[in-house]
Amino acid sequence: MLKTAIYPGSFDPITNGHIDLIERAAQIFDRVIVAVADNPQKKALFTIKERMEMIKEAIKTIGAGAGAIEVESFDGLVIDFAHKKKVNVLVRGLRMLSDFEYEFQMALTNRRLAGDIETIFLMPSEQYSFTSSTLLKEAAVLGADLSSFIPKFIEARLKERLKK
Repeated sequence: MLKTAIYPGSFDPITNGHIDLIERAAQIFDRVIVAVADNPQKKALFTIKERMEMIKEAIKTIGAGAGAIEVESFDGLVIDFAHKKKVNVLVRGLRMLSDFEYEFQMALTNRRLAGDIETIFLMPSEQYSFTSSTLLKEAAVLGADLSSFIPKFIEARLKERLKK
């Protein structure tokens, strides 16, 4: 039986830290579904379709020995998406201690709503532990070189989008 996990997020845009966690999850699970949240209440810079395309391009570099990786979108509760996909493991990233409280609260809420779903926390490599999409968007507006934080093609798309 294949073991599958869902790695949910907004990925607006995907960062090297996200890619690192996808790769780590793919080393543990036979199949990883990168679930891109389509939440109209959050003002995303990129459309759901654009985010999914960028993720697919960015994960092409994930090497041999990794499990299968799929990219899908979802709206509503991630636990409902997990039930629909018949998946009982969510993967969440913990960058810094400051993430822990929010992630812990979300994991416990999900557990209360769906006791059959477990949340697994993974830590990214140290060089990505402080990276967030929000911070990178702010830095991009100011013209920062983001090449060590996101793939080059995403940096170009991000800077182009922020010009508008």
